[in-house]
Amino acid sequence: MRNTYLSVTIIIFAALTIIFSLLMKVAPDYNFMVLEIGNLIMGALSVITYFMVMRSMDRVQSFVRGVSGSSFLRLMVCMVAILIYIVLNRTHIHKPTVFVLFGIYAIYTTAETLLLTKIAKQK
Repeated sequence: MRNTYLSVTIIIFAALTIIFSLLMKVAPDYNFMVLEIGNLIMGALSVITYFMVMRSMDRVQSFVRGVSGSSFLRLMVCMVAILIYIVLNRTHIHKPTVFVLFGIYAIYTTAETLLLTKIAKQK
């Protein structure tokens, strides 16, 4: 199951990259570079938090604290990245791009929570 987590994270990253490249052709208003950077950051955070949570699998309280902490860390990083995007592009902010960034956050957080819960139940 441990390899499944990393595989699913890579599949999500690749699927979102393909969707963003198609979106770039269909709706060029979206900022493709920002979406791809957001995808990369969330994918990297998923891998990092996976290893953080796996170290705390010995007790239930540690596992719950690890999953909650990783979700909070991901949310804070997402918000800071979006704030940086807004500050750098004050004159021409594309609001749908910001909403897609929060969608990326939701996708990775949901996948992480579901997969880590399955791993915890197996132990």
